[in-house]
Amino acid sequence: MKEIRIHARAGQGAITTAALLGYVYFLKGMYPYAFPHFGAARMGAPMNAFVRVDSQPVRLRSQIYEPDYVIVVDSTLMRGFNCFSGLKEDGIAIINGKEAVEIPKVKARQKVFLVPANDIALKTIGRPLGNTTLLGAYAAATGEIDLEHLSEAIKKRFSGRAQEGNIQAAKQGFEYISEAISYGARRAT
Repeated sequence: MKEIRIHARAGQGAITTAALLGYVYFLKGMYPYAFPHFGAARMGAPMNAFVRVDSQPVRLRSQIYEPDYVIVVDSTLMRGFNCFSGLKEDGIAIINGKEAVEIPKVKARQKVFLVPANDIALKTIGRPLGNTTLLGAYAAATGEIDLEHLSEAIKKRFSGRAQEGNIQAAKQGFEYISEAISYGARRAT
């Protein structure tokens, strides 16, 4: 079973992100379970969304305490919360941010990727909602999902210009991380 924890603020689309990711896994023939967790139910309040996926039906309904992957939609949450809490030894974190984001110390085999998702979304969608950009980055960083299934999920959720913009945002997020991974491999040799 793979477990993904999404950190965001209410109103930033974490539930949509979890639902899209779950649907992508469903398209792959997997059994996803996506659900949110709210504290104070108000705009801007910290919240989480979770996705569990397995080749068998998922029966576990608790929060995710030891995720394989973490997606941080709002990097300001890292100031007051340990968003990497419980991240597995070989876990991967995708953070919406730029170089100025302070990343906590991680274990040797953990990987952290920064992607300027809101900037990409502003150019492609016209709004700074980087969720589909982060999902494209997730696809590139983890290899768990592909752009074809992600585009199909976006087409089911959005229509018109929003659909086109979100597909472009996902592609650019994927390309951004693919390039970063390629650059890192070139630097290591």
